[in-house]
Amino acid sequence: MTQELAPTRTAPERGWWRDAVIYQVYVRSFADSDGDGIGDLCGIRERLPHIAALGADAVWLTPFYASPQADGGYDVADYRTVDPLFGTLDDAAELINTAHDLNLRVIVDIVPNHTSDQHAWFRAALADQQGGPARDRYHFHPGRGEAGELPPNDWESVFGGPAWTRTPDGDWYLHLFAPQQPDLNWHNPEVHEEFDSILRFWLGLGVDGFRVDVAHGMVKAEGLPDIGAREQAKMIGTQVLPFFDQDGVHDIHRSWRRLLDSYDGERIGVAEAWAPTPERLALYVRPDELHQAFNFQFLNCPWDAQAMRAVIETSLAATTLVGAPTTWVLSNHDVVRHLTRYGGGDDTLGLRRARAAALLMLALPGSAYLYQGEELGLPEVTDLPDEVRQDPSFFRTDGQDGLRDGSRVPMPWSGDAPPYGFSPEGAAPAWLPQPDTWKTLTVEAQTGDPHSTLELYRSALALRRELPGLGDGPMTWEQAPGGYPDGLLIFSRPGVVCTLNTTARPAELPTPGRLLIASDAPAEDGGTVTLPADSCAWWAI
Repeated sequence: MTQELAPTRTAPERGWWRDAVIYQVYVRSFADSDGDGIGDLCGIRERLPHIAALGADAVWLTPFYASPQADGGYDVADYRTVDPLFGTLDDAAELINTAHDLNLRVIVDIVPNHTSDQHAWFRAALADQQGGPARDRYHFHPGRGEAGELPPNDWESVFGGPAWTRTPDGDWYLHLFAPQQPDLNWHNPEVHEEFDSILRFWLGLGVDGFRVDVAHGMVKAEGLPDIGAREQAKMIGTQVLPFFDQDGVHDIHRSWRRLLDSYDGERIGVAEAWAPTPERLALYVRPDELHQAFNFQFLNCPWDAQAMRAVIETSLAATTLVGAPTTWVLSNHDVVRHLTRYGGGDDTLGLRRARAAALLMLALPGSAYLYQGEELGLPEVTDLPDEVRQDPSFFRTDGQDGLRDGSRVPMPWSGDAPPYGFSPEGAAPAWLPQPDTWKTLTVEAQTGDPHSTLELYRSALALRRELPGLGDGPMTWEQAPGGYPDGLLIFSRPGVVCTLNTTARPAELPTPGRLLIASDAPAEDGGTVTLPADSCAWWAI
């Protein structure tokens, strides 16, 4: 018995993004070409062959714009300039051209919810009078209390503490993140016009799309109402909030879709959107809005077959209703790496599960995102000294966990000791220290080892390209007459069956077909096969 989950699309044309594998590069931590201990655009360009050889279709770059770096570049002072820390505009153009020569598309981050407090607009706003036109580009409001000494409402910063800072003249300005990241007022037409111009600038340089940071946050509820609860950051993505996922954001995304569609080459928009339900998230990828939205429900799903199936089903159902592809992601620069999450302190267990999760993700319908280093089986670095941490959420209370630095430690490329080829010989120390234990995890150490995680990813991505049934398209849950053992997920794609064992014990079942790839080798005996604990395999049928 089978249960079809994702019907075949009837659209006459399939965009490249519908089943693309997109590789995220955290610019500071990928490759350092000039020896200052910080990754840069030239370093990325030199390492692009690694991404192409891995089998990715596109590369997504985190912000490299001019910035004081209060939040790793997500506090932008000038959207049309490359920060000298990372290179020049010419370096950016060369990177884009080199990527295209390698058949890699380039997606760049755009940060429209807020600017840096060093942006020319915000400096002008501080110099302007209360109620002046420069202040209207942001959210400046008088405070509450007898002398305006209290914030305008009870909103909290995602990074902890109040979401408001008072200026010397008594006004308060809104910052949903750090105080150095004032929120823009998207009710002001000047903001719309400026960002249309910024998008056109980078499209003119040849970028293939934008990952829209905080795509759910640009519009705030009318009147800025109180929430009436503390620890608001823990409510994000689970409850309706007046500062996130307001309906007005969709008008912005529709206008950007029209702008993107006016360019040749299938340029795309990707929403980093936190919504309380999959159905709300699907609104961001309606046919006249953005092309993709990150699926954080899948990322946050525990290592449990029943929970995974529920997330997969609801995700596919929601995006199918609007004709959009589903995206799948296990890690990024804002969360603890999935090897460590799945292991719960046991990296051996975490690696087994992480390898299995990668095969599961790459077998699902839609597009997949890889975060740099996951193809090496990198764990989270959990023992960084306080004095080297740079994540602003680490220094504030009641917000995020302050552990984001541990997923941003620089990539290990080669050699037996830090910086493992991240920087040239004689360079300054890497901006975050790499563990001494990473010498067995470098690209060099894993290349050619058939049992390595790197070669598992390379093989899986090669099969994903080779097999027409993978990527975008239908998926069917497989059911045995007597049922499969608990803890197993088994589904089919055209010509392929994927088996996942999430339990701590081997599981026996009828051999589904010819083994294509496995995170841990199953044992076949006649017409049955034993799947190892915490493993995933693909079978040709």
